[in-house]
Amino acid sequence: MSERGVAHFGERYGGEGAAPRFAQWNEVIASLLGHRSVRRYIQKPLPEGTLELLVAAAQSAPSSSNLQLWSVLSVQDPDRRRRLAELAGGQAHVRDAGLFLVWLADLRRLGDLAKHRGAAHEGLDYLEMFVMAVVDAALAAQNALVAAESLGLGTVYIGALRNHPEAVAAELGLPAQVFAAFGLCVGWPDPAAPASIKPRLPQSVVLHHEQYGAFERSVGALDAYDRLMDGFYTKERMGVQGSWSHHSAARVASAQSLRGRDRLRAALSAMGFALK
Repeated sequence: MSERGVAHFGERYGGEGAAPRFAQWNEVIASLLGHRSVRRYIQKPLPEGTLELLVAAAQSAPSSSNLQLWSVLSVQDPDRRRRLAELAGGQAHVRDAGLFLVWLADLRRLGDLAKHRGAAHEGLDYLEMFVMAVVDAALAAQNALVAAESLGLGTVYIGALRNHPEAVAAELGLPAQVFAAFGLCVGWPDPAAPASIKPRLPQSVVLHHEQYGAFERSVGALDAYDRLMDGFYTKERMGVQGSWSHHSAARVASAQSLRGRDRLRAALSAMGFALK
């Protein structure tokens, strides 16, 4: 393992435990372990062809049955970016990043193709197809993110587009059966505001063997993670109130905690998804 990989591993787990000795190691894995969310960007143009290269990387991701039930929309217009930033809770990086991509769960294209070929397409009305489309979009987007970060670019996902799905659809001119699942900011990170690697839960919490383990076995590790994240919040001056456990539980405490996404099923129905 390279020195960079050892450092990234340590930051990812907050220095808890030594990095394992892998028989094989490469810089792709080091880049993955070094991911961090970048929310401050400098106003420097991206290299020519960046968008097309990222889309090619996205299209190289797996797709269930090769149905490719996703699309991506590049938003460059400053006014549209500003409006989307407000719909996403006032996140300035939506406006300021060199590139803003909206990843779409897209059942419309396959439905239109079936109609064009004179074929039935009732299956598109079922929840399974929507799940497939969201999974396809997520896999494609993550490929694009990994490609962008391998070029030295910074990224951050924008899930808050789901706070106002109908308004986002109207802003982007989305037809029925096309859903903006999330956005992705891409740009040159601002060196004056470096982002840190955020610690994740210990592997003992997320890794199960053979069958799902009892929650009780993870309590000690979760308490330790709370302490680790307390230090991270303080170091990064994030102003988070309470522990990670408290913050996470508050996020699911009520329908209101979902920040508008509690009505997502109704919004999807209005947008043409039957979800049978």
